[in-house]
Amino acid sequence: QVQLVESGGGLVQAGGSLRLSCAASGSVFGIRTMAWFRQAPGKQRELVAGLSGGASTNYADFVKGRFTISGDNAKNTVYLQMNTLNAEDTAVYYCHAVLKDGSSRFRDFWGQGTQVTVSS
Repeated sequence: QVQLVESGGGLVQAGGSLRLSCAASGSVFGIRTMAWFRQAPGKQRELVAGLSGGASTNYADFVKGRFTISGDNAKNTVYLQMNTLNAEDTAVYYCHAVLKDGSSRFRDFWGQGTQVTVSS
């Protein structure tokens, strides 16, 4: 059983920083991509940043220059460093991974979500 376990969310003032972590646990036999999505109340879930092959990154325009995604292959973990946060960044942040589990197939997995609240 594969699980994505997120941590690092919380309440921060505008202009502050937070670092999210997401660790894939269980029977993981290879990771294709890991990414962070977010969903604000009343809005659709949207991509924030992605990491492919452990090295290639992509970012949504609204976080470029403020957020950085990185990974630790040995720990099957992805991080999202979020700087210069503003009220519009308030959302539940979800970790997503495409990885090979015990079925020997690449499958999609989602974390349970972690709340990020930015006070203005």
